[in-house]
Formats: sequence, structure tokens, C-alpha cells
Amino acid sequence: MLPEGIDGRIGGFDPEEFARNLGRLVEESGHVMASYLKPREKGQVAAELTEETADMIKTLGHLAEYWMADPQRTVEAQTRLITGYMDLWRSSLKRLAGEPAEPAVTPDPRDLRFKDPEWSSNQFFDFLKQAYLITAGWAEALVKDAKDIDDRTRQKADFYMRQLAAAISPSNFVLTNPEVLRETLASSGENLVRGMKMLAEDIEAGRGSLKIRQSDPSRFEVGKNLANTPGKVIFQNELMQLIQYSPVTETVLKTPIMIVPPWINKYYVLDLNPEKSFIRWCVENGLTVFTISWVNPDSRLAQKGFDDYVTEGPLTALDIIGEVTGEDGVHAIGYCVGGTLLSVTLAHMAHLGDRRIKSATLFTTQVDFTHAGDLKIFVDDDQVSAIERKMAEQGYLSGNKMAMAFNLLRSNDLIWPYVVNNYLKGKAPFPFDLLYWNSDSTRMPAANHSFYLRNCYLNNTLTKGKMVMFGHVLNLKDVTIPIFNLATREDHIAPARSAFLGSRYFGGKVDFVLAGSGHIAGVVNPPAKQKYQFWTGPKPAGSYDTWLKHATEHPGSWWPYWLEWIRKQGSTPVPARIPGTGRYPPIEDAPGSYVKMKD
Repeated sequence: MLPEGIDGRIGGFDPEEFARNLGRLVEESGHVMASYLKPREKGQVAAELTEETADMIKTLGHLAEYWMADPQRTVEAQTRLITGYMDLWRSSLKRLAGEPAEPAVTPDPRDLRFKDPEWSSNQFFDFLKQAYLITAGWAEALVKDAKDIDDRTRQKADFYMRQLAAAISPSNFVLTNPEVLRETLASSGENLVRGMKMLAEDIEAGRGSLKIRQSDPSRFEVGKNLANTPGKVIFQNELMQLIQYSPVTETVLKTPIMIVPPWINKYYVLDLNPEKSFIRWCVENGLTVFTISWVNPDSRLAQKGFDDYVTEGPLTALDIIGEVTGEDGVHAIGYCVGGTLLSVTLAHMAHLGDRRIKSATLFTTQVDFTHAGDLKIFVDDDQVSAIERKMAEQGYLSGNKMAMAFNLLRSNDLIWPYVVNNYLKGKAPFPFDLLYWNSDSTRMPAANHSFYLRNCYLNNTLTKGKMVMFGHVLNLKDVTIPIFNLATREDHIAPARSAFLGSRYFGGKVDFVLAGSGHIAGVVNPPAKQKYQFWTGPKPAGSYDTWLKHATEHPGSWWPYWLEWIRKQGSTPVPARIPGTGRYPPIEDAPGSYVKMKD
């Protein structure tokens, strides 16, 4: 029997068509299995329990041991769960009897999984929803209330418990999601056939691993409707292409801008489309902009280390920019791990007395990794060693691995909604440029990624004064140039608390600015959109919470505030510079070829 309310709205349900679609569904499921097994049969993917799964089992095993070790604790935990179920049962019985009844538990208003009205109006689905929320809340409380486990284990257990809770949500299954069930009945199962076909395609695209499509890839093309700010590639080496953008103003600021993007992602997050492009906005506001576009490395670059990225990246770019513009310095911008690389470069240059970088802007950057957030879940000695073994086999870490780690940080936003929409509803995702960029992943050379994991996430050597590069110890206190340090309030990758703590390690003045939203949307926030807000405040000393308490909130984008800060470092105008003149003629038009290399 169908849940009340569903059977009255099945619309065009056709039993014969449904039976045919079930046959097609079985056929498509065979394609899914083939896509999964084929790379394993060829030895391209190891058919074994992943280290992450093993670590999850081990961590949750420690949690279970804690609660089972003391019979009284076990009873208390069971009692809390049973009490929640009893409250739900009493509420449900009242509702069945036609009496008004308050729900035993309600979802967070921001939780979009249960937005369909039938999750509340239909008693069957309302019961499922509440039972799930009670169970999920109880499971998360098990982690929070475990007194005697260490902080590292607690953080990992909390992360894994949230992932399990997200996975078993009734919204993720056909028969327990009213919206999907209506779609299935109305289309006689056609939605499931389409979804299974997309699932096979996405596993094939991930070479045996699921690569969830978050946007419609057919609607975007880099160089056409993404990364299309006019410019020229004026230099390239094994690791990067250097792009100089064409001016649109008669005069420009004397000191040019050099952007160091993350090599974990592609640079065009700062040049998505004309309305969102930070790069285009800088050009329109009279700045000469150069950006590094990292190569998507393969096994031939396996031994390229962090020092190579410093030397062949920002240091080489500085040489070229100096020759092209005739200027003795730049204002540098580093985004995420590109900001970490820039900070390491600054410490190295300070040691050498090289003063060509006049100021540095850091977007959502960590230099201290004490509060690095949930990404630290994936980094301990065993896990790093396992990653290094994998990288040794092929010379790099697949971009899909890092992309999945980032998506897991917000699985209820970046994984499960797309599982439901794509594979259960059978609908192509909405064409969204930011999510297209998010899925356009890049590989990481083995030597570079190993250095980054061990020296940053695992051992935090930069701010401890123990990072050695180019034969000397790096010290951020030697960096005395002005720093504009931008964090975002809801950042899951470089938490604001972590970026704030990093401010104290530089030797000069640091302006700490906090933007609304998260790691990407908080940075890519053009003034015309009038979205979010930002906070400015006193010197970033003491605690983050105290700083925020005394900070001043400003509506809209931080971009104009930053531009004013840049002009305070020097506002002398010079005639606009045309790319590709002089010793470095154009190699090709922006965005170049490196950014178009697929993982």
C-alpha cells in the first residue's frame, strides 16, 4: 500500500511501461557494474578496502569501545535513544487520533533535504523524517559526550558520524523520499532509468570511481564562456604559463598585480565570467594583472617539489614581470594553497633580501595549520604514508581524490543533493559555472603534495620555524611587507580561525578582513551583486572571537575596500601596458592551453 497522499497523485502511472522500465533499469545497472569493474580488472584501480574506510571503522570502533566499556554508560546511551523514539511514538499516536501534536523533533530550517511539504503533511514521511533526525542527533551526541577519548579521535569520529548520518537520510532513497516517489510513479520509472544511465557515465568519467556531476558540462567551455578576460600567455615552463591581461583603461597603477592561484584547482575561479571575474574587475579598475596558470601535471613531473613550484612559479613570474613592465616589484595575491606557496616564497625572499614583492594579499590562506578544520581528518602518519604509496605508483595524486575530500566537508550540499537529483530523479544538474569549475579537477605531483601534507597539515613546520627549503630555515617574522589577509566566515577548507591565527606570524602589519559566506563565494563576490558582507577590525591579536566581537560590519563586497588598500601602497599612474610587447611576444591567447588539460 502506498503512503497516504501518494496514491492519489500518481498521474500517468502505466504498469506496463513501468515493467518495461524495470527491464531497462536492470540493463543500465549492468552498465554501471561494467564501468565500476572494468578499470579494476585491468589493474588501473586497486580492488581493496580503502585506507579511509579502514580508518573510519577503526575510529568508530574506539567510540563504541568507550560506550560499551561501562554498562551504566551503555544503558544511559540506549535510554536516550529509546526516550526519543517514545516521544515520537506518543506524538504520532496523537496525530493519528486527530489531536494536535507538536513534533518530537524538527529539522534545521536551513536543511533543504526536507523542504517538500509532504515531509510534514504526510504522516508516514513525517514519522520517517523524525525517526531519522532523532537517530542522527543521538549518534552525534555519542561523539560529543564521550569524555575520555582524545581530541584527534573525537574530531575524526564526529566527521565520520556526520558522513554516515548524511548517507542514511531517508531523502536519499526512492521509497522514502516523497518527491522522488511521486516522480517515479508519474513517469512509470523513466526517471530511474535516466538516473542509472547517468550513474554509469559518471563512474566511467571517474575511471572506476564515482565522479558526481554537479553542473551541466555541455554548457561551459574554458576560453568561451569561462576564463574569457582578454589577454596573452607571454611565458611558459614545465609548471606554469604566465598570462598578462589586456588593459581597458588609458592609465594603470604603476605597480602590477601578480596572482598565485592554488595548483589544487584551476586559476579561473577568479575569472569565471564577466560578471563574476575578479581579474576582469581589477583590469577595469586600472590594474595591470598577471596570473600564473599551473600545468595539470602527469607522471613526468612526479619529482617536482614544493621548492620547484616556488622557483618555477612566483620567482620566475617576478623575473618576467619585471622585464615586461620595467618595474622593480609587484603586489602579489595568493589564493588558498597558492597563498601558502606565496607566504613560503616571501619568507625565502626575505632571507635573501629580495624586496620585489611590495605587498601581499592572501585569500583564505593558511600558514599555521593548528585549526585546519576537517581536512586534517585525512592527514595522519598512516594516511599520508598510504597516499605517498599511491602517488609512487603513478607519480601524482588524482584530482578526483582531492575533489571528493573537499565535497565531503559539505556532503549535504555537494554530494547527496546531486545523488538525489541526478540518479533518483534522473535530472541533469543545473548549469552552474562555479560547480563546473569545482569539478574541473587537477592532479598533484607526488613530491610536491607529499611535502605539503607533511610540512603543513601533519607537522605545521612553517610557523614552528622548522621548514627548511633552499638550504635554510624559513621564518615568516622576516616578512615585513604589508599583508591583506582575507578569511571567509563559513570556510570549511581554510577556517577563519586558522587564517586569523596565521596573521600573528608575519613580521609586518597585517590587515585582517573577514568576508561573509565560504571559501569560494566569499572571495568571488563582485560589488554589483550586493551580496554578503565583510568585517574589518583591530590588529589581529588575541582570540578570533574577541576580534570579531569588536569588528565593524560593512554591507556588500570587500573588493572596493581591497582596491583602496592597494592604492594606499602607491597610487602613481603610468600608461597602460599592452601584453606581448618587447622580449616576450604572445605564445597564445588567454586562457592558454595548460588550464584546458583535463584530469
